[in-house]
Formats: sequence, structure tokens, C-alpha cells
Amino acid sequence: MTDAFDALRIPDAPASPDLEFASGLRARIEGALLAPREVPMSVTEATTTDVAAPSQPPSRPPTQHTITPYLAAADARAAVDFYVDAFGAVQRGEPIEMPDGRIGHVEIELGDSVLMLADEYPELDLLAPVTRGGPSQSLRLEVADPDAVVQRAVAAGGVLERPVADSPHGRGGVVRDPSGHRWMVSREAPSAAAPRPGDVVYTSLWTDDVERAERFYGAVLGWVTARGYGSQERQVTNAGTRLGLSGGHARPTAMLCYAVPDVDAAVAVVRAAGGTAGDPTDEPHGRVADCVDDMGVPFALWTGASAPASAPEARPAIAHLVVRTPDARRARAFYGTVLGWGFAPARVPDGWNVRAAGRDPWPRTSIWGGHSEDAAVVPAFTVADLAAAVHTVREAGGTSTEPERRRFGTVAECRDDQGGRFQLVER
Repeated sequence: MTDAFDALRIPDAPASPDLEFASGLRARIEGALLAPREVPMSVTEATTTDVAAPSQPPSRPPTQHTITPYLAAADARAAVDFYVDAFGAVQRGEPIEMPDGRIGHVEIELGDSVLMLADEYPELDLLAPVTRGGPSQSLRLEVADPDAVVQRAVAAGGVLERPVADSPHGRGGVVRDPSGHRWMVSREAPSAAAPRPGDVVYTSLWTDDVERAERFYGAVLGWVTARGYGSQERQVTNAGTRLGLSGGHARPTAMLCYAVPDVDAAVAVVRAAGGTAGDPTDEPHGRVADCVDDMGVPFALWTGASAPASAPEARPAIAHLVVRTPDARRARAFYGTVLGWGFAPARVPDGWNVRAAGRDPWPRTSIWGGHSEDAAVVPAFTVADLAAAVHTVREAGGTSTEPERRRFGTVAECRDDQGGRFQLVER
């Protein structure tokens, strides 16, 4: 007699999960997991940010790399302070103090790497370069803005060995820290042919009256513009960053276009993660989709063989981008799901610096929570003379705070003559 259960049995067969369900589930899980939590000091895990606060632990400690530098410092406590001030390092846990008062071990986080330090131990022949007579190695530090980092390092007590300059491989300079270690502070030359996922390939300043915006930013930043693809679109032709103006928008913001490997697949993830997305369209520079995140901030996704053209000989116009959002945890879950971003805590409360494909994205980007009333993307523009630029902002009908010295440069908070927020930064 045939067993009924054998007759009804269906052979096991693998099933592909529904993409929207899987992406939505991931977004919900990340939203629950991305809350800040205490991370104990470890010799096997570390993470950091370019402008992170030592008191705030990172959200996703990565696995330590195969090779970890372990430096002898003339004064380990002072060395940690220098790396925090100059390079935006994060101290990881408390130092291990030996009975004689020397530091036996302390860790800091730089980017996606960990650096270990200890005081000098002459009895073990562990000496800092200043004691031995000079460095025997160089440490390469990849950053988004080498000019600003080298300037901070010198201001914090470092010695400039080679000024920041351009080369075929990127831009960088060399500075020695107070213990004598030699740091090559560099930014790799961007590849126009292959932007990394999560990089900003285009920034459009949304405004109401595009002609007023042309006049204002032409006066303040010296922008030269040309007609774009529509009557309300303008392209900035003399900026080292791919940049434009777009009129007809009641809500001013900077609309960012991010590189993704596959726009069509990313659109499905945006919708599953709680955002909205239009159907992708083919444009002259690639395939593009207009989107809005799950808290109302607009953005776009792009896939193409090469990025839109920029002015390679001009100095990059955008120093930093800040995504102001009501809820930083939700934003981290959303963009972590859609763009694969990682995050590390910044110096402001509920602020997070973005890591894209293991590096700072270009331009450098942060998320800042707690902005329910003015959720928007705020760009920071580099100027050579901040006092003169602030005067011009006011003369052109905008508003500006007085310049304020911060760790990464002198800054003024501004609004254009239509209410659009931006910063001016003098390096």
C-alpha cells in the first residue's frame, strides 16, 4: 500500500527570494542594528572616520587588515591627541598603562584601518624616529581633502616636508608627526571612466529662479554657466566638480546623483527600502532614475560607461556635502541598503561620515540627524578668501554668519538670495 505522505511529498527545490522582499527586510534589519552602541577595544577589529569624535564608537567595526602598523611614539598620549586633531582619528577604548606610567598599548582608527601605538621602550629597542634620528618608513593616508588634512596636521604640531601638489596619481603632501613618523597624505586621482558605487557623479542646486541663482553664484563663487538640457537647467563650466543649477523648485536643496552598478536593480531596492523612484531613462551620459528617500530628500541614481564631463584643471568647487535628515538612523539604514554605504560617527551629535566602497566618497559626504524642519542636502564650497566671499554673499542679497575657525578650516554658514543653504570654507 502506498504511503499517503510519500505520495504527497514534493521534492525540495531551491527558490530565488523576491528582490523587493529581501531588500525591504534588509532595510528593516539595518534600521534596528545601526543604532550607536558601545564597542570595546580589540586587537582584531577597528573602524574610523575623517572627522570622527573619540567619545562616539563606530557603528560597524570592520575586520582588521592583514598588516597593522604598530608605532613607537615619543609620547603616546600626545601622539593620539595629534592624530585626532590632525587626521580625524578615533581613539578606541582606554590605553593600557604599565606600572611605570608608560603606555603599553593604545589603538586609534583611521578610515577602515587600525593603528596601534605604545610609548618608547629603549630596553626593547623600540624607539620613535625622533630618537633614532629619522624615519625608516612612510605611512600613506588616503583622504578626501589632502590640502585641509595637511594644514590641520601642521597646525597641530606636525612638520611640513612636502607641500600638497598634484601628480599623475592624484594630489597629496608629506608631513612628519611630532614623533617623527612620515605621513604621505594623499587623494588618489579619480577615474572618470569608473566612479565607485556611492560616489556623487553630479550635484544640482535646486532653486526657484535659475536666472537669479546664476547671478548670485556667479558673483559669490565666480561660476560661469551654460544652458543645460532644459530651459530651467544650467551647467557650471568652470568648476572642478560636476555641478549644475536647476530652476522651478519650491524647496531649495542640493540634489545628488549617485553612481550605482545597475540603476534598474537599485530602483527596486529604493522602493523596497521605503523610498520612491521613477522609472529609469537613458540620457546622453548614462541611465538615470530620479528618486526620493524614505524621509523626503530627493536624489538620483546613475549608471554609465563614463561620468559626465567636468573641468579637470579647476580646483574642486565642493569641499563637503551634508545630508540633513530628520532621523540619521533611518537614513543610514536607507543609504546603507541602497548604496552600500558604511558609516562612522562625526564630531557633531547624531552626525555620521560616509564610507563608500571602503573609502571616503568624493566629494566627502556626511549624514546629520535631527533636522525635521529643514531636511536637505547642504554643500560646502571652497573659497580662497572667506572674508571677501562673505562680504559678496551679503552684497548679492544672501545672508552669512561671521567666519568661524573649525578643525577642518574657517567656515561661514550662508543662505543664497532664495533661501538655499550652503557653507563657505577657507582651507
